[in-house]
Amino acid sequence: MLIDAHCHLDFPDFDADREAVIERARAAGVAQFIVPGTTRRRWPAVLSLGARDDVSVCLGLHPYFMEEHAEGDIEALAQALEANPQSVAVGECGIDARFGDTLDAQWRLFDAQLRIAKARKLPVVVHCVRANDPVAKRLRQLDLPAGGLVHAFAGSPEQAGKFLDLGFVVGLGGAVTFDRAKRLQRAVQSLPDDGYVLETDSPDMPLAGHQGERNEPARVAEVCRVVAGLRGQGSEAVAANSTATARRLFRL
Repeated sequence: MLIDAHCHLDFPDFDADREAVIERARAAGVAQFIVPGTTRRRWPAVLSLGARDDVSVCLGLHPYFMEEHAEGDIEALAQALEANPQSVAVGECGIDARFGDTLDAQWRLFDAQLRIAKARKLPVVVHCVRANDPVAKRLRQLDLPAGGLVHAFAGSPEQAGKFLDLGFVVGLGGAVTFDRAKRLQRAVQSLPDDGYVLETDSPDMPLAGHQGERNEPARVAEVCRVVAGLRGQGSEAVAANSTATARRLFRL
């Protein structure tokens, strides 16, 4: 059994065929989906999906959508988490250093969400692009009791180790399937069996050979096969390990 530990099934990309997408995932062995929130406007759609037995949800404010966030969203997030205790984490939140013009605002928003997670003893789902070292430093300073997931990890073995030491796990997705991703593949080989989860980031983060296509949760099975090959393990063992880690992290 597989869990897609990070997929945006609430996005409009799936409005035309969401049930068919879920059925294809089930046929590929994916039995559960973790759907993170990205903006306050999208939380109702995320929570609606969370009514399904096979979907668990997170609520957060994503750094990619800074122009959509407004004053009051942090207070609204705290209230939404209080009103929806089924939420398994705070996120997706984090830092995307590709956008230097909003970086200061990103850090303020990220820090506020980390403090909510600490107060509620929830894990965090972290979006971290070109910022592994400063994000790890901030996580160490705050000492979050429930750890979290560094989603779409693309760093070095050393950076992965820093996150693991902080009680976090890393998310492995489409990036590991590209031949050029040598550093990331070395990191995958270095991870302990309980140090990662598998994900797709659907509809984004396409796998090698599927560039330009909409990604979907069924392809977490292909990510599993690639990770198994890199680690010299069977796909069943990788699936079992990643599923156990997702269950532990999100208290499923």
